Amino acid sequence: MRRRPSPEESAAGESAPSKSQRKREDEALIALGAALLALPQAQLDALPMSERLREAFADYRRFPTREARRRQMQYIGKLLRRDDPAPLMQALAAHRRLRDHETRSLHDAEQWRERILAGDDGWQAWIAAFPAGNTRALRGLVTNARREKEQAEHVARQRGETPRKGKLYRELFQKLRAVMASGADPSANGPRDSSYD
Repeated sequence: MRRRPSPEESAAGESAPSKSQRKREDEALIALGAALLALPQAQLDALPMSERLREAFADYRRFPTREARRRQMQYIGKLLRRDDPAPLMQALAAHRRLRDHETRSLHDAEQWRERILAGDDGWQAWIAAFPAGNTRALRGLVTNARREKEQAEHVARQRGETPRKGKLYRELFQKLRAVMASGADPSANGPRDSSYD
C-alpha cells in the first residue's frame, strides 16, 4: 500500500510542474527555436541572445542530416530554457506583425489594382482614398493597363485560353503599392468598399 503524502509534500507537489507540463514547455521552446531559425539570418543575428545560443543556431544550419538537426533543436530548446526566452518571443512577435502588415499591404494593392482596372468607379475610389495618387503618370498607366488587359482578353477569347497578365499590369501594382506605402491612410479619406475586400 502506498504511503499517503504529508500536507507539506502535497503542497510541494502542487507547486512543482507536472512531467507533462514540463514536456509541453520543452516543446514550446523547441517550437520557438524553430520559428527563430525561420527568420532571415540578418534578423536572427540582430536578436539579443547568449553567445552559446547563437553558436547553437549556427551549428544547426551546418548540420546536414535530419537526426543531427533534431538533436541540435533539442539542445537549442535546452539553452532557451536556461536563458530568458521572453525577449526572443517579443522579437519574433514583432517580426510576425511586420510580415502580416506587409502581406496585408500586398493584398490591398492587388485589390486596388483590380478595382481600378474594372472601371472608373474604382479609379474615383482610389482618388478619394489616396489624393496623392492622382497623378498624370498614374492616370496614363491606368489607361494603358486597361487597354493592355482588353487586348489580352480579346486574344485569349480567340484562342480559348486564359488571359495573360501583361507588363503594365505588374507595373500598376508596383506604382499603387508605392503610393500606399508613402504613408497615406485610406481610412482617413473615407471608408473602403467592402465588396472588394
